[in-house]
Amino acid sequence: MGRTIAIANQKGGVGKTTTAINLAACLAEAGKKILVIDMDPQGNCTSGLGLNKNEIEDTVYELILGECSINESIKSVKNIDNLKVIPSNVNLAGAEIELLDIEDGREYILKNDVDYVKDDYDFIIIDCPPSLNLLTVNALTTADTVLVPIQCEYYALEGISQLIRTIELVRDRLNESLVIEGVVFTMYDARTNLSSDVVNNVRENLHTKIYNTIIPRNVRLAEAPSHGLPINLYESRSAGAESYRNLAKEIMERKDL
Repeated sequence: MGRTIAIANQKGGVGKTTTAINLAACLAEAGKKILVIDMDPQGNCTSGLGLNKNEIEDTVYELILGECSINESIKSVKNIDNLKVIPSNVNLAGAEIELLDIEDGREYILKNDVDYVKDDYDFIIIDCPPSLNLLTVNALTTADTVLVPIQCEYYALEGISQLIRTIELVRDRLNESLVIEGVVFTMYDARTNLSSDVVNNVRENLHTKIYNTIIPRNVRLAEAPSHGLPINLYESRSAGAESYRNLAKEIMERKDL
């Protein structure tokens, strides 16, 4: 059975989607079978993998509402044979309201669908929206672990305690096997003292697994989504590509989960 990893942080702009796209692509490059689930109504993970989010049918929105099956919602990713995606677009924003009308089991709708295909993949990566809403709760009930990207900036720890509290609540009430996969630092700028100070501060104050790989602030990494390509296809030898390959290697080598 594969591992389902939710990539979550309610703070926007921390590299969640960048991490979802590129971690998934690097795991696929290493020969693993990967499914990405885009749970963000912005659909950036979908477009970053080369799909037209405005024209696509049978997205995660239709899946959640029971208007299509999970197999109908799974799409292939161009140029990467063993990477699939359940896409998203702005329609998903309406699902939050429609989920409120469901009285029983609304927190488990995604999980119930994903359970049908979980054994077909080595890793399932869920890109969560930048908020702690019902879509995020659905992602957390589906996941085995939560990977938290933290941007190397002054307010890095802001909101992390709230996220950890949410994870603990979900574990206590909805998904007793949920654990924190760990923290990955993103947007690291080696030219500044601030980045290294943030890393040291988080290591001292956050008592959870922190991955050794640190994702640098990288121009190629920022450009890749506009071409609908993960970094390992857009610029294979860039620092960003090598960093995500290292993160993928660390995640594959984990034996304690």
